[in-house]
Order: sequence, then C-alpha cells, then structure tokens
Amino acid sequence: MTTRTRTRALTAGDTTLADFTERLFGHLPRADQRRWARVYLQGLLSTPGKKSVRRLAASVTESPTASQSLQQFINASPWDWNPARTELLRWVEERHPVRAWTIGQVCFPKRGEHSVGVHRRFDPVAGRIVNCQLGFCLFLSLDGMSVPVDWRLALPEAWVTDPVLRRRARISPEAVHQTPEALVLELVDSIAARTSSAHPPVVADLSRLGSAAALIGVLGRRGHDFLVSVPPTLPVRAAAALTHGAAAARTGTPGRGGTTAGDFARLGNTSHPYSSPLAGAAGGPQRQRIHSALVRLSEGEAAGRGAQQIYRLFGERRPGRQGGQGGGPVWLTNMNRHRMDDLLHLVRRSARSTAVLGSLADEFGLLDFEGRSFPGWHHHMTLMSAAYAYAYAVRERAELGRRSA
Repeated sequence: MTTRTRTRALTAGDTTLADFTERLFGHLPRADQRRWARVYLQGLLSTPGKKSVRRLAASVTESPTASQSLQQFINASPWDWNPARTELLRWVEERHPVRAWTIGQVCFPKRGEHSVGVHRRFDPVAGRIVNCQLGFCLFLSLDGMSVPVDWRLALPEAWVTDPVLRRRARISPEAVHQTPEALVLELVDSIAARTSSAHPPVVADLSRLGSAAALIGVLGRRGHDFLVSVPPTLPVRAAAALTHGAAAARTGTPGRGGTTAGDFARLGNTSHPYSSPLAGAAGGPQRQRIHSALVRLSEGEAAGRGAQQIYRLFGERRPGRQGGQGGGPVWLTNMNRHRMDDLLHLVRRSARSTAVLGSLADEFGLLDFEGRSFPGWHHHMTLMSAAYAYAYAVRERAELGRRSA
C-alpha cells in the first residue's frame, strides 16, 4: 500500500529532504526502506514532544498501518547503518571545516531489564545508581555547532556471553564487551579511517574513565593531537627536574615527586588570566586564572612511550566558599606549543557538544527510542543524527537569508 505523507518545505541550501535521504540511505536495497527512512527523518524534524514511532508516523503519514511499518523498519529490518554514517560525515565535511572530533557520553535511563545493554551503574550527573544504557557519540565540531556522526553502545559482559540475551537483542556476532576507553578509541579509529580531511584534535571528557592514562598513551602513539579532561586523582609528575627544596618553595609548585593532576592544576607553574571561565558559569564572564604545568604521566599509568611524553596540564581557579579557591575541570593535552587561547577554544567546543546532547534529547528524540534490539538502537541514532544535521543546515540557510535580506 502506498503511504501518503504530509510534506513540509524543508531544504538545506539546494538539498531537499528527499535528496538528503537518497544521499545517506541510497545504499538501502529496497525502495520501501528508503521511503521509510525519509518518513522517519521527516517525523523527527516535525513532531513536537516525545518522538515515539507511533507519534512520528501519525505526524507524517495518513496510513493507519504506518506505525507498524516504521517499527519494522527501525527495529527488525537488517540494514547496515555504517554507510549512512559515512555519507553523513562526508556531507558535513563538504560544507564546513571540522575543528575537532569531540566525544560525548550519554546515560539512557531505562525501565526494566530488556533493552539491549541495560545495566545498573552510578551516574555522576544524577548522583545515584540508575538503570540505564551507556552510549558514546563522536561529534564533528564546527565553527558554530557540533554535529553527531557516529555512536557506540556499551555492552556489559553479561549481554555478550549469554546466548539468550544476544539472540533476543539481535546483537551482531562481531559485537563484544569493551571498556568505555576502548569504545572511545574505536570511535576515533573509525572516523580516522573514513575521513578524507586532515585529522583535527580529539577532544574528550575522560574524567569519569578509570583507564584514562592508557587511552591517552594510545591516542598519542597513533599520532592524534588531543585535549582531554582527566580525573583530578590521575597520578602525574613534574616534567621539569625540580627538587622538593628551594625550587619548589620558590615557585610554589609541586616538586619532582609524583602527585595528582588536580594538585598540578591548582598550583601549576604558569598563570594565565582570562575574562571568561574555563567551564560555563551563570552570571556572565568572570575573571578567572588558568594555571598550567608541564607534566608526565606516572610510570605504570600509561603503556610504552605514554609515560615519557610531556603534556601540558591546566585547570582554573574558581572562587570557593568562604573566599577559598575551588577546582574545576582538569585538562591534559599533547599540544604543548599551542597558545592557551587556542586550547580554551577547544574546551568551549567540548561544552558545546554537551549542550547539543541536551538539544538532541529535547528536540530530536535522543532518549525516546522504545525498541530493545541492538540494530534498532543504532538505526535510531543514525536517523536522529541525520535529522539534527539537516535541521542545522536548514537553520543556517535561513540565517544567511535573513542577513542578506
């Protein structure tokens, strides 16, 4: 049966939604699959509120069976999402210079135990243990926006070792249990293999990852520039040959012995005054002081050359209670020759990607996927990312039109 759709005048520059869908999903072998991809995209772009399959179908089509067909397309149809993500990456790169690859982390609260990868874990944002899925996203950070282009879902060991769970969630044979650090590295490796552009810096919040140092070492050995937020408790040591005596007392910095990243960020040996905070704060710009130091990772914290590499570590001094100084995020980078202004621009790109995750949740159905299968989760994330990229292009085109009017 032919599905009659309620069309909207959406166009990103010279690209109609139909052309955009054909560009990203033209690899799908059947015409009905490509049609349902466009219906899903249009539903994500036009449906207010919760983006359930039933509401998406009702807002776009007049067919009483459309929601069943859309559910089948998302959850059961065995189409490969990787070609669509590759085309999305290329579509964005053709239109904008990419300034960074930024990694975001998402906790998806879930009820029950049947959604693929669901488990109980402590969520630092909520401040409690939650029943959830854990996902990671790679954003292309542009001059004015960050666009999600690739996703990974953490699969706890129970989900990959239990044949009943694997079969029920339709987990592909090549999917294995991986640590969060391994999933982040897989995202970086995947985009590095697919892009034709020069590799920009990798920006990531690793402050909640237990093996951040090992990941830092691997990124460096693979030739990536990076700027990462690290746990304040990460053991580091001064790169300079300072003693615990006169030199340390004279500069007020930690000595040669091992200490933590938080200590170095709080004391440092170089001070940089700025009029905007390192991390967003209410009430407008405030005078902040950025402290930085050259450090090495402590022996045993990073494999191979990672422990010998010299990094710049920095953080901000924030006004605390009773006039004291509180600590903010602690950042580590191998871009030692870059100006602090450039590094802070990258920090702000990380904050922008976090804000985009909020927009994805509020406007594009990030948390609204109701299926339970592994392919269904990836299908939804792929289409949601495509909808966000297209909506951003539409808004950008409209803004250019207003400026030229």
